[in-house]
Amino acid sequence: MRKGKNIAKDVLLTNPDSNHRVIIPLYIPNEDDYYKDAFTIFSYCLSSIHKTSVSNIKVSVISNGCCNSVNGKLLQLQAERSIHELIIEKENVGKINSILKALRTAEERLITITDADVLFDNNWEDEVLAVFKAFPKAGAVSPVPVFRTHFRLTSNIWFNYLFSSRLKFRPVKDPESMTLFANSIGWPWLDIKYKDVIATIKGKDNTIAVMGSSHFVCTYKREVFTNMPKNNSIYKLGGNSEFLYTDLPVVIAGGYRLATYGNYAYHLGNVLEDWMTEKFTMLKTETKRLQNIEGLKKLSSRPLYYFFTEKVFRKIFRHPFICKNILKRKGLSDKQLNDLLK
Repeated sequence: MRKGKNIAKDVLLTNPDSNHRVIIPLYIPNEDDYYKDAFTIFSYCLSSIHKTSVSNIKVSVISNGCCNSVNGKLLQLQAERSIHELIIEKENVGKINSILKALRTAEERLITITDADVLFDNNWEDEVLAVFKAFPKAGAVSPVPVFRTHFRLTSNIWFNYLFSSRLKFRPVKDPESMTLFANSIGWPWLDIKYKDVIATIKGKDNTIAVMGSSHFVCTYKREVFTNMPKNNSIYKLGGNSEFLYTDLPVVIAGGYRLATYGNYAYHLGNVLEDWMTEKFTMLKTETKRLQNIEGLKKLSSRPLYYFFTEKVFRKIFRHPFICKNILKRKGLSDKQLNDLLK
């Protein structure tokens, strides 16, 4: 039996007070051994988002088969409003599929998808937005420039800037941070050949962006995801899942995959180190404001353009003789060219 009237019936939803959402998939099946520092590192990630963001960011966390002790902590963080949307999956449904739980209903104009072991630095949001504004065709922008991403789904950039002086190799702005990234993925050091120069383009207001982007932390225009597969991924982790669901949709939409020239986030890995705590404690808490992003160019699907640039032009461009000559004209020395093509 029903008595009375549901107070929510026929009530219109209010306009959202945010235009940027961060989605974090989280997998901590236990808190021992490999995962003993995982929740602390995740808490650094979550707190750094709230401290350093300048807009009223909404955070979605998907517990993808986390243990009960971790789920209890997440529920407390949601009660404290550090997490705005919490989805708890008792079993591991796969990294991409967990992201899709929040992504398919997100309405914000910008969506950042990040691993749970990323520490965000001050100015990351402003710098990412600056790249979007400087390059109307930008579809994805990472706050972390990573070595040798200039050929990864970037043929549309090479095609458009092939004869432009705005595309050239410039010195790496923050080689120390690039070394820290290499350490975080298990490389004990990073040779100078990986961090001396990097492929860049210059846009409006002389803003410089790095060509290519990583997918462990990246901000996207929402419309690019209309080009991702309709079905769920078949992989728990890896395979071609991130390529199909987060990388490829950007270029199918005619968008550029870029990164900021400076480094504004850090990949931490699974072991907590002193430098991470030091950087976290040095973060400044930013004053929040609504970002003006109404003027950002909206991308639309361009499958024929994608096919031409990635299948036809790329094949011609990557011919060894042609590629070497173009790269030399874009600023590489003979030694750098040899190192790059090894």
